[in-house]
Amino acid sequence: MNFWKIVKISFRHPWNIVFCVITALGVGLLWGMNLSAVFPFMQITFKDETMQMWAEKSAAESAQQIEDWERELAESPDLAPKDRMFLEHKIKVERATQNGYELLHSLFCRYLPTTPFGTIVVLLIALLGMTVLKTLFLIANSVLVARIANETIFEVRNRLYNKCLALEVARYNQEGSAVLMSRITNDVAGIGTGLTDLYGKMIREPLKMFVCLGIALWINWQLFVVTLCILPLIAWAIQKLAKKIRKTSRQIMKEVAKLYQTIQETFFGIKIVKCFTLEEDQQKRFQVQGRVIYRNSLKVAFLDVLAKGLVECSGILLVSIALLVGAWLVLTENTTMFGIPMAERPLEIEWLVMFYVALLGAADPARKLSDIFTSVMNAVAVSDRVYELLESPVQIRDPEKPKTLEGKTLDLAFRNVDFDYAPDRPVLKNVNFTIPFGKTVGIVGPNGCGKSTLLNLIPRLADPVSGEVLMGGVSLKELAQKEIHEQIGLVSQDAILFDDTVMENIRRGRLDATDEEVIQAAKQAKADDFITKALPQGYATPLGPLGNSLSGGQRQRLALARVILRDPKFLLLDEATSQIDLESERAIQESLAEFHQGRTVVLVTHRLGILGIADEIIVMENGQITDHGTHDELMSRCGFYQRLFAGE
Repeated sequence: MNFWKIVKISFRHPWNIVFCVITALGVGLLWGMNLSAVFPFMQITFKDETMQMWAEKSAAESAQQIEDWERELAESPDLAPKDRMFLEHKIKVERATQNGYELLHSLFCRYLPTTPFGTIVVLLIALLGMTVLKTLFLIANSVLVARIANETIFEVRNRLYNKCLALEVARYNQEGSAVLMSRITNDVAGIGTGLTDLYGKMIREPLKMFVCLGIALWINWQLFVVTLCILPLIAWAIQKLAKKIRKTSRQIMKEVAKLYQTIQETFFGIKIVKCFTLEEDQQKRFQVQGRVIYRNSLKVAFLDVLAKGLVECSGILLVSIALLVGAWLVLTENTTMFGIPMAERPLEIEWLVMFYVALLGAADPARKLSDIFTSVMNAVAVSDRVYELLESPVQIRDPEKPKTLEGKTLDLAFRNVDFDYAPDRPVLKNVNFTIPFGKTVGIVGPNGCGKSTLLNLIPRLADPVSGEVLMGGVSLKELAQKEIHEQIGLVSQDAILFDDTVMENIRRGRLDATDEEVIQAAKQAKADDFITKALPQGYATPLGPLGNSLSGGQRQRLALARVILRDPKFLLLDEATSQIDLESERAIQESLAEFHQGRTVVLVTHRLGILGIADEIIVMENGQITDHGTHDELMSRCGFYQRLFAGE
């Protein structure tokens, strides 16, 4: 079970768990001791006897009982061996009981007052002290439980995040980033709730229950056994409910992920939603998904209440059976029922009430256990979803013994490369070309022809279905991804920036860069002017999520500054100037005209102005290279390129 794997992670904090169990045991023992105070109160209040008198009388009754049984044993020489052994056993048990009463009598004489009222005062003080101590144990237990749960989910969340970083880019397109976000946030939170209940109530409440059941068992084990006769039926019903709750919880998790997806799409595309008057349509989608979650949540709530009701009714039924049988034994002063021995001596009303209180004391922890039933089942369900992601295979992996690019001439080559996202939808077909190191190559073609996909193969964001991409004569699959990425700088169509300052966003190109180097890179990218003059805090200006406080051209220039600071050997430009104003495009072209020297540049574009820096231009259509050459060569023979240039 995947939830067990989560629990095993928590075992890395053994001392927390040890002290958690110790404090829970303290709570359980003090819970039972507080309930046990009922007996002396009844003894003193109902019979006006001190505890010394009760212990002395009980010891005398035990002595008399032993004497009667020993006489019976002596006067019955023909007693069957089995009956004789049973009677001898009863005498042995009763003698131990007598010794216990005598010990209690000596302790009571030493420590308790000799008047009934004085004894009650001492008992109340002791009860208050035990309650305070139980509260301290409970506080310590709750803090330890929270520590175990939070340390565990901290590790699980980090594992999930690291796994997502290792996933190939295609997985983000297939599953959606909102689904992955839901697993890291919502699902992990569900695991945390389950762990809190597991190490909290799941340990503490059973200990309280076992202490109370132990008291009931000590008072009369035969009567206790009678009360447990329906437990197998209850366990079967609870197991059935657990399966239904797990199944419904999984459905809720899936729908919550879809809801996240809808929210993400709406917020990211809010301009389209408003300008195309899609508000009502998005509202309907949101409401439909919310309605599914609502119905499933109601189902879980019903099953949860049903489980609680089953446990509570079962507890009352058990207590009722015990009271019915016990009352009959007290009223009739019998020690057998239907010929079955039920007690060594007639049951007294004080012991029956104490037995009843012990069962009620066990019923309260049982009720609390039913409260956590749903959260644990939910944690089991979300653990399955979490491990479905954690244990999913990563398609793009480093080789066991990677080769190195050191000393290699870093030519870039595509050899018979095919690629598809689905077998019936090929994206690249038999792509072959070589880019000598230091050359600049432009790639043009209609939308959907595979230009960006081809570019993604270079940093190994995806792998070819067949064929191979070579860097320095070495297949990318034989290199460590880190070494590949250290050679590469990327500027994409959507210039992604982070929720940080301008300075730190540029510094992400090379984390050990000085402030002076960051500023120099910004100047090379023609970004320093707007940073120092247009932004309120200059390089210390926070950019907000995804850098949305800037214009498209400003974001692209910061993205270019980040790449310039990185100083890569391969520069990849994916429609880097397609969505910016003319002034920003000119600034970027000027920067690239200086920066592209001495490195390999691969640029995908629809804007022909930037192609002026290209040594060669590749034309793609339908996933294939249909032509390549210089601008003049293509203008003389390539119809598509001529139309593209005329359209520009």
